Amino acid sequence: MRIGLFATCLGDTLFPEAVKSTAVLLARLGHDVVFPPEQTCCGQMHVNTGYQREPVPLVRNFADQFGDASIEAVVMPSGSCAGSVRHQHEIVAERYGDAALRAGVATVKAKTYELSELLVDVLDVEDVGAYFPHRVTYHPTCHSLRMLRVGDKPLKLLRAVDSIDLVELPEAESCCGFGGTFAVKNAETSTAMLQDKMRNIATTGADVCTAGDSSCLMHIGGGLSRIRSGTRTLHLAQILSATRTSPYVPTEAVR
Repeated sequence: MRIGLFATCLGDTLFPEAVKSTAVLLARLGHDVVFPPEQTCCGQMHVNTGYQREPVPLVRNFADQFGDASIEAVVMPSGSCAGSVRHQHEIVAERYGDAALRAGVATVKAKTYELSELLVDVLDVEDVGAYFPHRVTYHPTCHSLRMLRVGDKPLKLLRAVDSIDLVELPEAESCCGFGGTFAVKNAETSTAMLQDKMRNIATTGADVCTAGDSSCLMHIGGGLSRIRSGTRTLHLAQILSATRTSPYVPTEAVR
């Protein structure tokens, strides 16, 4: 399958390893991964903050970059960005776009997936040949859980990983408190929610807390590092891309 890879803003600027790992994983599974070079932000941050007209150029660019018929599917290592493309782009196009934009959005929406959705629902694979001999707990992010409804697809993929010690996260479906600008505008509430999430992570004794969104992992990871918890955060794609011949190496071991 020819798959278009969308990096996302956070992936491009702060967490490129999650994007690289997505490409490595899909290529290892035998797929042709393409990266449209003119891709930009999906516009999610604008819509979430109440600016629905402003992201029209971004939505149009996304439809142009990934609308090529030769691209059979579009994948992104982000439930929130996938949710934006599948839900918000249509709203923006209907309210402020033209007929061409609405058609382009509909075409791309139909073939856009978050990583776990693509693997389980489209490529029909759960065991991707990964190897990760560490204790791991999984945080289901709000957009993947409530907007995309990915369900237990990430857990199915994790359960199939060789040598992993996967432990259940108490109150897993509770929000971590990030929510983009919510964490800035409602800092005290966000911090309280994060403290609950970190406390639950601590009970698992996990070496790694994983999720499908770098944004939530940034929020959780920042909190865990400040209290020196010993638990690191790692994107789901990085776990799934690790193998016995190319294992995951913690950054401390590289320095």
